[in-house]
Amino acid sequence: MACSAHLVSQSLYSSHRASPGGPRNLRSQGRPPARASPSARPGSRVSGCRGVSLRVAASFEQGRRQVEVSYDPQARFNQIADQIDKDAGMTRLNLFSPCKINVFLRITGKRPDGFHDLASLFHVISLGDTIKFSLSPSKSRDRLSTNVPGVPVDESNLIIKALNLYRQKTGTNNFFWIHLDKKVPTGAGLGGGSSNAATALWAANQFAGCIASEKDLQEWSGEIGSDIPFFFSRGAAYCTGRGEIVQDIPNPLPENLPMVLIKPPEACSTAEVYKNLLVLQRFRLEQTSQADPMTLLEEITQNGISQDVCVNDLEPPAFEVLPSLKRLKKRIIAAGRDDYSAVFMSGSGSTIVGIGSPDPPAFVYDDEDYKDVFVSEACLLTRDENEWYREPISANATSGKEGLQASVAD
Repeated sequence: MACSAHLVSQSLYSSHRASPGGPRNLRSQGRPPARASPSARPGSRVSGCRGVSLRVAASFEQGRRQVEVSYDPQARFNQIADQIDKDAGMTRLNLFSPCKINVFLRITGKRPDGFHDLASLFHVISLGDTIKFSLSPSKSRDRLSTNVPGVPVDESNLIIKALNLYRQKTGTNNFFWIHLDKKVPTGAGLGGGSSNAATALWAANQFAGCIASEKDLQEWSGEIGSDIPFFFSRGAAYCTGRGEIVQDIPNPLPENLPMVLIKPPEACSTAEVYKNLLVLQRFRLEQTSQADPMTLLEEITQNGISQDVCVNDLEPPAFEVLPSLKRLKKRIIAAGRDDYSAVFMSGSGSTIVGIGSPDPPAFVYDDEDYKDVFVSEACLLTRDENEWYREPISANATSGKEGLQASVAD
């Protein structure tokens, strides 16, 4: 009696092997991309792997055995890719590194260590840098590059300090290649460098399998910078001490609150404001606001932002360092009375923030004196627990005239 054999597939490996000119990605289009590894890059090939399955389909017909061969390259390639990802682990990570504003900043006293005690409502905003981390084969040093001339790439950079701190605290030995795509201007009072350091600590912990808690990272970060611990909040926090004591404030303001950032090309670093000899000689606590920080916080959370609550005790010394900054703030207030509910300096300067509109006053574009200022719209930003900050799709630094963003390098 004869038996029939049904061939599920008539394709043989010999006539259906992958064409050299065909797609070379290891993953099929329908499969979500897994974590990348050096041996599984888009466009790479894995040699010596053939996805061939053999089935003996049926019986004999006139003494001949019929063998069925089916070839499924996508399934085999996906299997290989899964194994590569499992073996290699995480090798690359891109993270958003947002900056912050100080909605109010009160100086409450002088400290024996030379710092000042402060009380401030910090809030993360949508302007930020992008940092790309890749595991380095080196076990001796990190390598940092950036798109902006003048930014240090040695161990004085807070990114490198943060990575060194993480290795010191955890005993891990991962080193990295890092590229910093910088959009936040330096010397702006926006905490761009502090955010970069916090982002580097978060990245290092991801590569190490999250062996440290967020609380650990927050506590450790205070050893290399006063503003860094804030970025381990959910995005809004009442900060005291040097700034390293962080109390999360859930949703004190609507995230869609529009604002514009305007920074002249002159930098105004924290060191200049706090330590510049002229400033220290003239700065007196009795010259600062007498508003109770908790009263300011309560007013903001209940009634929103107004000019009266956006107090910054560092404005007087900063305006002494940069008199033009005081003139800029006055012009913005005068020109934007109907547009901004508040105009204030962030941190130690030199960024002036206008709350209520994403657009700068017309004089910023029309007046030749302001041809080199940095301008960016922004909104408030928060993050979820165990997730890092994500860049809003619309986040973008803008400039009114050609060359405006050159101030990023100042």
